Amino acid sequence: MIRVVITGVCGRMGQSITRCIAQQADMELVGAIQYPLHPQIGSDAGVVAGIGAIGVAITGELHNVLQNADVVIEFSKPNAALGYLQQVVNTDKAIVIGTTGFTQDQLAAVKALASQIRCVMAPNMSLGVNVAIQALELIAKALGDDYNIEVIETHHNHKADSPSGTALRLAETVVTALGRDLDAVGVYGRHGIVGARPKQQIGIHAVRGGDIAGDHRVLFATEGEQLSVVHRAHSPEAFAKGAIRAARWVVDAPKGLHDVSEVLFQKHR
Repeated sequence: MIRVVITGVCGRMGQSITRCIAQQADMELVGAIQYPLHPQIGSDAGVVAGIGAIGVAITGELHNVLQNADVVIEFSKPNAALGYLQQVVNTDKAIVIGTTGFTQDQLAAVKALASQIRCVMAPNMSLGVNVAIQALELIAKALGDDYNIEVIETHHNHKADSPSGTALRLAETVVTALGRDLDAVGVYGRHGIVGARPKQQIGIHAVRGGDIAGDHRVLFATEGEQLSVVHRAHSPEAFAKGAIRAARWVVDAPKGLHDVSEVLFQKHR
């Protein structure tokens, strides 16, 4: 039985993962973490997730439950995620990190810590998105520099970071395949008289509204035709299922920082 702790358990993703774990025959939720002083501290995680009592009380202290865990699934905020990750390193446990919005300095710190343990980290845990990322590398190399490329992402009105971590990952995949530098060619939205579009520019656009779980589109356009790669998530359950699969994979993985592509396409040695 794989023993799981969820951080950010009261959020949209945390609740979805709680529901998903309850459906797994080989997994057990042994810890539910939310930031201290959250109004749901002490509540049953299953009740908060809408599935009824499961006997796991929400707490603000990760270290109290880590010893009984095999893996932590981390969906919280960047500052909190770094603190949780340090505790996971201290206890030599495994972790799946789905939190986004890290600064470059925070991301460097995360990578340094994660390299010491078994960690899967991705800006989007959806299996479909990660298959699309693999396809985009092939498409970008095949189409080359004759196509204009735009990345458009749409999310619910509660999402804090913009553009999404997934949109940035999609853009980085494309520019790497084409030998470009995203810092040099990326433009985030357009306003005013900006002139003709530079050939190598990559446009990245964020839309926010309602309860949209997540839409991502990468557009390749040239004279006479266009090609789009589209992924549409209809609920947080799509990301929860990917996080569950990553958690199952990482408990037996070699130490180091891993990507969801490894979860999809590689077996442990």
